[in-house]
Amino acid sequence: MKISVLLVFLALNSCSSNKTSVASEQKSKATHVQVEGEEVAYFASGCFWCVEAIFESVRGVSEVISGYTGGEKPNPTYEDVSRGTSEYAEAVEVYYDPAVISYKTLVEVFYGSHDPTTLNRQGNDRGPQYRSAIFYRNDEEKAIAKDFTKKLTDSSAFNSPIVTQIVPFKKWYDAEDYHQDYERLNPNQPYIRAVSIPRLNRFKAKFPKLLKDDEGAH
Repeated sequence: MKISVLLVFLALNSCSSNKTSVASEQKSKATHVQVEGEEVAYFASGCFWCVEAIFESVRGVSEVISGYTGGEKPNPTYEDVSRGTSEYAEAVEVYYDPAVISYKTLVEVFYGSHDPTTLNRQGNDRGPQYRSAIFYRNDEEKAIAKDFTKKLTDSSAFNSPIVTQIVPFKKWYDAEDYHQDYERLNPNQPYIRAVSIPRLNRFKAKFPKLLKDDEGAH
């Protein structure tokens, strides 16, 4: 009986178990027209439902799109990525105004909203598709990411070594349409209630000064 209860708990608290295979065939209609002066950054830190909601709450961020990066196969689907053998990570594409928020602060948001010491895992979400990674687009982003990571390491900010990958950005593919704005559109979904919303609220409590004016605890 205890084993059955544990399995149900793990299922409700696992991102992959809540993503339907039928919906995953629906390709994304997510669009964002990048305006003049706007920049884009790429991060992976577990289930993209959670990560998208976190970056969406940050002042200076205009749009966040869930998708896949870090692999080579063209046009990956969720079915491909969820197997953990595609090399792709569940990631987010963050559009932001550098006059309002810097890339360094986005890196701070990234590190402050997940555990960068667990290899290929966030909570009950396990596999390389849930790895911690910063995908830099140029030497400046690379230097900022590496410098910030070094400072965290030197200050013993975490009890275990940071395993975050800092790697060049190559290709991006939007995730299927049903993944976009998932937390906002599905607030009562079991995983969202048990994992995603608490994770978002922990971030908000930790970084209240970075939040948009209309953001508060769920």
